[in-house]
Amino acid sequence: MSDLTDLGIAQIRDGFQAGDFTAREVAEAFNANVATAKSLNAFIVETPEHALAAADAADQEREAGAVRPLSGVPLGIKDLFCTEGVQTTAASHILEGFVPTYESTVTERLFVAGAGMLGKLNMDQFAMGSSNETSHFGNVISPWRRNDGGNAPLAPGGSSGGSSAAVSARLAPGATGTDTGGSIRQPAAFTGISGIKPTYGRCSRWGVVSFASSLDQAGAMARDVRDCTIMLEAMAGFDPKDATSLDLPVPEWEAGLSSDLRGKTIGIPKEYRVDNMPREIDALWERGIQLVKDAGANVIEVSLPHTKYALPTYYIIAPAEASSNLARYDGVRYGLRDLPDGANLQDMYAATRADGFGAEVKRRILIGTYVLSAGFYDAYFTKAQKVRALIARDFALAFEKCDLLLTPTAPSSAFALGEKSDDPLAMYLNDVFTVPSSLAGLPAMSVPGGLDQAGLPLGLQVIGRPLDEQGVLNACLAIEERAGFTARPGEWW
Repeated sequence: MSDLTDLGIAQIRDGFQAGDFTAREVAEAFNANVATAKSLNAFIVETPEHALAAADAADQEREAGAVRPLSGVPLGIKDLFCTEGVQTTAASHILEGFVPTYESTVTERLFVAGAGMLGKLNMDQFAMGSSNETSHFGNVISPWRRNDGGNAPLAPGGSSGGSSAAVSARLAPGATGTDTGGSIRQPAAFTGISGIKPTYGRCSRWGVVSFASSLDQAGAMARDVRDCTIMLEAMAGFDPKDATSLDLPVPEWEAGLSSDLRGKTIGIPKEYRVDNMPREIDALWERGIQLVKDAGANVIEVSLPHTKYALPTYYIIAPAEASSNLARYDGVRYGLRDLPDGANLQDMYAATRADGFGAEVKRRILIGTYVLSAGFYDAYFTKAQKVRALIARDFALAFEKCDLLLTPTAPSSAFALGEKSDDPLAMYLNDVFTVPSSLAGLPAMSVPGGLDQAGLPLGLQVIGRPLDEQGVLNACLAIEERAGFTARPGEWW
């Protein structure tokens, strides 16, 4: 039998149910990996006891013949999800030490399905970032290294960088992520794993620390498409505590998995061929087109004419919503309270926020407050909302001609830590291919498509109609099977 930490979610589930190993053996193996990979800084809090308790319960249930869907599977949980009795910080100083007395709906559903928790995963502070460099608890380091002699530590992507690094490094077979403008898909592409953002409203946002409420969506990150499918089935579903939750049944996505794309038409958005696109990304895209053709799909060119406005639209709407959401962190009720001697209430607000928020969070709060202020609301925020509607209409018109869209996930492979941190605009451009589908609330997934010349992973993105997670998963499975991506990082840490 292979090392237990080399097994994915489906293999662990099936092997456990067949009696090939115990859940405790699985939990102990992953706990050991987490303990030996601290240099990656993927975890803010480790919870080996939670993983072992869930494993022991699973072993007892198997003896009683009552196995649950995720029995025996330990997971990593992004530190944006509130976990009862376990510190939840959103990787910020202002929430350092905050221990929720309640469980987020998504994590509760995973635990009810039998999963254990290996720990809370590091991330960009309040999910704001594309490289996992804005965390109060330090950078997450990608487990990958260039094969061209360059030894600079690489970004694991963001904001779900701890999740992507943990899954890629075999510290967890799967992890939760959240995606506001690409924060599941881009880190998945950077680290050679799969990650899906479902339709907005498929997964409850209750108990998830808010960044931009009309964009935030929980999703799954794992080794392959089937593993993501298994996780997403357990995570999704209507939640009356979330006003944006979709009151729809959860399809049996795993049972419907098929890599046969005959009868499907896949669109290639011509506007995604951006200026100065690296040749490796263009070659990856062409390879992806050939792979879906090999699976039986018809491929056509489509137009999404408002794509060029997606990034500026996103960076008006998301900071505006963030400035409103983060106003609750004032030092009064929970989290950090910085109270200088002789300070009044306004002084406490100012000192707490100045000390508790990082530079990127402050930048986005200021941008958001500016575009919502009197005299600028109509000029910026209202106009951005109108453009967002046009972007959504572009997708609706494209889907009259095709079933799915295929694009690259990111405009490059992983870059070195520090390479773009001094240039916010360059950092924001990492989301150029992922933001449009987020603005439209569409399901989208990244799957590994190959390696660049330096031996780093590159991802392909599939975007679907609203609620067509099945189509997205099937197309990604077709790419996965035909791409034959088996590369993994070397264990240098």
